[in-house]
Order: sequence, then C-alpha cells, then structure tokens
Amino acid sequence: MFPVVPAAKNLSIIRDAEIENTIQAYAAPLFKAAGLVPSSVNIYLVKDRTLNAFVAGGQNLFIHTGLLVRSENADQVIGVIAHETGHIAGGHLTRTNEALRNSTAQTILGAVLGVIAAVGTGRGDVGAAVIAGSQGSSIRSFLRYSRIQESVADQAAAQFLENTGQSAHGLLEFLNILSQGEPLSTETQNSYMRSHPMSRERIESLQTHIAKSRFSDIPSSEDFQTRHRIMRAKLLAFLEPKTIITGRYKETDNSIESRYARAIAYYRVPNLEKALPLVDGLIAEQPNNAYFHELKGQMLFENGRVQEALGPYTKATELMPGSALLRLGLARAQLESNNPALLQLSALNFQSALQREPRMPFAWRQLAIAYGRTNQPGMSALALAEEALLLGNQRNALYQAGKAETLLPRGSIGWLKAQDIREAAQFLDREKK
Repeated sequence: MFPVVPAAKNLSIIRDAEIENTIQAYAAPLFKAAGLVPSSVNIYLVKDRTLNAFVAGGQNLFIHTGLLVRSENADQVIGVIAHETGHIAGGHLTRTNEALRNSTAQTILGAVLGVIAAVGTGRGDVGAAVIAGSQGSSIRSFLRYSRIQESVADQAAAQFLENTGQSAHGLLEFLNILSQGEPLSTETQNSYMRSHPMSRERIESLQTHIAKSRFSDIPSSEDFQTRHRIMRAKLLAFLEPKTIITGRYKETDNSIESRYARAIAYYRVPNLEKALPLVDGLIAEQPNNAYFHELKGQMLFENGRVQEALGPYTKATELMPGSALLRLGLARAQLESNNPALLQLSALNFQSALQREPRMPFAWRQLAIAYGRTNQPGMSALALAEEALLLGNQRNALYQAGKAETLLPRGSIGWLKAQDIREAAQFLDREKK
C-alpha cells in the first residue's frame, strides 16, 4: 500500500510476540479469503514513523510502526492488511521480480530474509535489527509499485473485506488520513503519494463500494478494538520517551492500556518502584495474560534480578507454550541464572524456540553457550555453525561444521546436520564468487 522510501538509510525490523499475534488475528480471515494459508504469510514490524506497509520477498508482509500508531482503530489496520493481501494474491511481487530480473530480485530477497534472521535481541519485546547501505537502497527501489497494481489491490481489498463480512470504512478512513499529506512538497510528502494513485481517486472508488456493501456499518469486534488500543499503547511506550507516555496516559486513566504503557515507560527509565506495581496490578486482573507475565520477567531480567525473572517467564511460557519469543525469554533467564540444574532446561527451551523460528542467530549462539556449559562441544560447534550460516559468514560456518563433524558420532543426526551446513556454506560461497 505504501512503498518504503524512508528518510533514514536503514530498515529496522522489531519483534514483539503480542503485537505480531494481534496483526495475525486481523490478517488470518483476509488471507483465507484470498486463498492463502495464513501460517505461510510472515508478518514483520518495521521501526519507522512513516505511514507505510509493503510486501516483499514472496509472502512477507511488512508494516511500519508509524502506521500502527497513527491508525485510530482496528478497522483501519485491517483495511491496510486487506490491500497488501491484494498485492500478494495478485502476484504483483512475482511480476516485479521478473521486471527486475532474477539477479536483483534475489539480492533483495536475500536482504529481506537477512534482516529477519538478524533480529538478535533474543527478547519478546520491541528490539531492532538493521539492513543498511546499498541493500536498503535496493529494497527502496524494489518496493515501488505501479499505479495499476495499486488500483487492482484496492479492488481486491474491498472484495476480501466483503467476503469476510467486514466493512471497508476503515480503509476509507485511513485514505482520508493520508489525503491530508497530498498538498505537501515532494520532499516532505509521504512516499505513498509519489507512486500510488492520488488518494482522492481511491476514496471515490471505495465510497462507491461502501454504498453498495451490506457490511458497511458493521464495526470490527470489541476484542479487536481492545487489542488495537493495547498495541498502540505498547508501541508508543517502547518507542517514545517517558514524558510523552505519562503525558498521554495519565495517572488518572485506569484503563488497561494506560497502565500497560506507564509500566513500560517507567521500566525503561528504569524505575521499577513504579513499574512493578503497575504490572502486578495488571497480572492480578488478568492472571492468564502471558504478555503481562513476560513484561514482568523482562523488567526483572534486564535489571539484574535474574532469579526473580524466572517465575514470570515460566508462567508466560506455560500460558503460551507455542510462542518462540516467550520461550526464548525463559531460556535466556535460565542460562543467565548460573544454576547448573537449569542449564539442560535452558538448552531444551532454546531448541524448542528454534524449532518454531529457526532463523534467529542470537538463539543459536545462546544454545551454543548452553551446550558448552553442559559439556557438549560437538553440539556447541553445530549451533555456532547454524549461527554463522544465517549471518552469511560462510568461512566460519565451514569451520564450525567441520569441527562438529569431528566431535559428533559418525552417522548421528547432529553429524548429518553438520554435513548439510558445510554443503550449504560451500554452495553459498561459490554463488558469492
């Protein structure tokens, strides 16, 4: 919907299990309506203040934090996702790849996947990784869609919303927000304005659809609206200074999102004396909310109170055992606890997280440390080989894979995996040359 042309030279991806799950919940019905498998479409958050979203590298949807923060309700975000789903379902990325020829397309795809892999904070909160320099420039060029494609995606979005019994009012509202930027100069106007049909044309088209739709006056569920308010509060609290948060979410505001935002803002200062009572109050009200337990674990862990962090992280993982990011937080706390009895559990939790999300170099390195501390040098070398391969360090991947082959029993699963990594590194090295 809004091609990425950021003012900065970098593209930053942030991770947060709660926000990602909220976006997935919004998107799943639309993906199904488009004939896509929801679990096959990857959603990533771009740390950028502009009102942008884009698809790249196949079925990868990127949404700017600026868009999420500026959106006024869940329906607007859903409308944007519907439009981007139109790009995926319409095969626009495939045609763009052909236009750019395979070499350029593959370079950009590699960069997109690389930034996903490089998210190395190992945390389930907002943490960043960066694509920089010429790759960022290539991506910005790659993500310019034609006006025809944008119009087609608009039409597809309206149909997907109709097929899922949802109103297109949200998308219309968001276009009205964007239209406020059209009088700006080329230097300052949103990048959307320079490569998409003028929003007034799109507004007129959507108005025609809404006038005929039987779902036009149906708002999204209250659950979706609540999740939207919480998502905005959380993003703002992690990305903005405390003074802005406490000014926006005042002490007199006892809503969930207000207390959540203030808890995060105080913890970032850090001021745990104010942060912990707020998060404890949230947990008391919603004891089965895994994200509140995760936040408490994070607060304690990052302030050196590792032993105290184990309980909240464990509870978060018990409540959401399928979340790789939450399990990663628990595994880190177990590893850093310096408790020999927890080392094996730490390794198991790193393994579990990596089974769900294998493209996390940070987790592979932490797993290598856990293996090292439990006297498993062969498995430690194997984990370091995985990390090196993801980071594009073929030389180190070859070295660590060879070391693992030497140390692991011949014919074992780890030994076979080391051979696979060595062959993959050799192939990538030849391709690079």
